Amino acid sequence: MLYSSTTPSAKRAAFRQALAGTELLRFPGAFNPLSGRLVQRHGFEGVYVSGAVLSADLGLPDVGLTTLTEVAGRSAQIARVTDLPVLVDADTGFGEPLNVARTVQVMEDAGVGGLHVEDQVNPKRCGHLEGKQVVDEATAVRRVRAAVDARRDPDFLVVARTDVRGVEGFDATVRRAQALVDAGADVVFAEAMADLSEFEAICTALDVPVLANMTEFGRSDLFTHDQLRDAGVRIVIHPVSLLRLAMGAADRALAGLKDAGTLDPVVGEMQTRAELYDLVDYAGYGDFDSSVYDFSLEGNRG
Repeated sequence: MLYSSTTPSAKRAAFRQALAGTELLRFPGAFNPLSGRLVQRHGFEGVYVSGAVLSADLGLPDVGLTTLTEVAGRSAQIARVTDLPVLVDADTGFGEPLNVARTVQVMEDAGVGGLHVEDQVNPKRCGHLEGKQVVDEATAVRRVRAAVDARRDPDFLVVARTDVRGVEGFDATVRRAQALVDAGADVVFAEAMADLSEFEAICTALDVPVLANMTEFGRSDLFTHDQLRDAGVRIVIHPVSLLRLAMGAADRALAGLKDAGTLDPVVGEMQTRAELYDLVDYAGYGDFDSSVYDFSLEGNRG
């Protein structure tokens, strides 16, 4: 009932422990707290909060318009309703290294398990769009080092994302990733790899786990979890998938409602009232309410 019974520190410790194992950790993207709870119900290892999703949810493009306050607020809402660790897209850290440091501590207070900070220039662009620009290596290293130095919980995960592949090629990506690991990154998020062989190569080149982004309509093919595991990838995110599915269904339903004047043909595709009530634990709230308010006053008149 209410929120997760697992503390943020316990979630972070469990995340670290899982990452030290051999299994692929699967992090579908949640677009709100309820979808985060659904991710847990289906047995995944974690929840991802995408900057592109949060921007889209606010009706904005993913070009660095969201603020630390907005991202941390939504991340906290999602993290508090699930027992799973939450990994958050922190874009470029919302500013210079000192801003990156503040971002880490605000995200720790939000209860998430970790974040990733990237090496794009400000304002950033979606990682699978043309026209990206990256900062020089020294600037990228300072961002990661600031994040690592700022964390108070050693289990809080600092993921370094590099977008160099789409700008300077694969060999430059490996060099940049190695520099970010030297700066203290726990995980490398190698964005927009061209194929499985590139995932295999970067996993072999680094001595930290590698994260793969399986976003639809992107530069990478949608490899299966088994393929990614075999390539050596340790974390996979599906950042925008649930939002795309939900918005696609909503768009089609609204078109049908306008044309037919009823949603009766698609009621069978909807989450039922019973399923919704079960997901938000109506029964648990009812039991709590009864235990608090349904009592006798006999013997308590003193």
